[in-house]
Amino acid sequence: MQREIDALIAAPEVDRGTWGIVVRNLAGDHIYSVNPRKLFVPASNMKLLTLAAAAERLGWDYSFETRLVGTGEIEANVLDGDLVVVGSGDPSVDNWDGAATRLFQQWAERLKQLGIQTIRGRIVGDDDSFDDEGWGPGWAWDDLDRSFATGVGTLQFNQNSTQLHIRPGAREADAAVITLEPSGSALTIRNRLTTSARRSAPAIEVRRLLDAPVIEIRGSIPEGSAPIVRNVAVANPTTYFVTALRDAFIASGIDVRGAAVDIDEMPDPPARARGTVLLRHNSPPLSELATTMMRLSQNLYAETFVKAIGAQHGIGTTRGGSLEVSEVLTQWGLPAGDIRVADGSGLSVYDLVSPELLVQLLAHVATDAKLAIPFANTLPVAGQDGTLAQRLKGTAAERNVRAKTGSLSNARAISGYAYTADREPLVFSILVNNFGQASDAVERTTDAILVKLAQFSRK
Repeated sequence: MQREIDALIAAPEVDRGTWGIVVRNLAGDHIYSVNPRKLFVPASNMKLLTLAAAAERLGWDYSFETRLVGTGEIEANVLDGDLVVVGSGDPSVDNWDGAATRLFQQWAERLKQLGIQTIRGRIVGDDDSFDDEGWGPGWAWDDLDRSFATGVGTLQFNQNSTQLHIRPGAREADAAVITLEPSGSALTIRNRLTTSARRSAPAIEVRRLLDAPVIEIRGSIPEGSAPIVRNVAVANPTTYFVTALRDAFIASGIDVRGAAVDIDEMPDPPARARGTVLLRHNSPPLSELATTMMRLSQNLYAETFVKAIGAQHGIGTTRGGSLEVSEVLTQWGLPAGDIRVADGSGLSVYDLVSPELLVQLLAHVATDAKLAIPFANTLPVAGQDGTLAQRLKGTAAERNVRAKTGSLSNARAISGYAYTADREPLVFSILVNNFGQASDAVERTTDAILVKLAQFSRK
């Protein structure tokens, strides 16, 4: 098997990349190794570290609490003041399937039960338990309009993304018609998109300006074509959340007189500390949120977890949470020189990790009764679900590999657990950087290695 893996990574279509591979069993016996201690950009394999540290520091039962606080008296069915929404980072409030609408309707009904039919003041978003730096260090500037690179806040709606609905104009050369749905994103559209000839190919470029909350759309869309939808990151997650909440309250029959506002943009913020807590809502537990993060490789969840770890010691910051992640790994005896934690999701090119450290992490988790089963249950299963749903189908690795994938430009990663033909459990990490070739060739090679592991027998 060792010779076969050597041959796979020496093949001309992938040999320009730098490979780091470690395979061992839970007893600590190394089965295969190449560049075990070299540092690699791990992409979304960083989420393995983030989740392990979050489970250790926060616990699997941890949930994010959102509070509605009234800052005035309730008389004659009127809240004579502002309604402050105090967030702690819940990343699970989304409305792509109508779930948030139902949740906000429940909140509205609870306010009505408390005698509130009218809110004379504003719907205020209090996001002060996290800092205001939404983006992670080392994120690529040309990703910042994308829905996978949204900023993080304590009030989050639709994973802090909205949709561009792009339609052609009535005739060739007319400006395209572009709308943002839902509202409240705090984005401005700069439309440079034109209508091209029928049956031509669409050519649409979307960019977020770095110095302003402006989305610029250039290129063309064919006359008569169906609408095209693109997800983009919002400018202000807090404003986005409270705008959606205000709209839902009004639709539910509550008369909201004031605007939806971010507390950081108010010259006269309400004295929320002296207000009355009207409602508390808790997110699903960390164990459930972690499954979404790992199987869908949800970056927003990972960055939220890191800030939540940091918030245990004050305001949640990426740096504070990253230091806590590193501290957890040190306490577990993992080599400190084999890791550099810059963010939680792996979007940062400043993240560095060795395959040896990832294997040691996974081995530690597998032998920790508190962590092992819930952690493994979050991982995608080869050929079945998550980011591995379409990979390794019909091979010996199908159902026998649970692993986290990772993908950035010129970086691919997959680390996790595999069962051999003898049902021997293995821990593995495969990291590839700087391949400069087609990424599908790299993924085919990593899949071939995983099949070798699943076929391995000592008999």
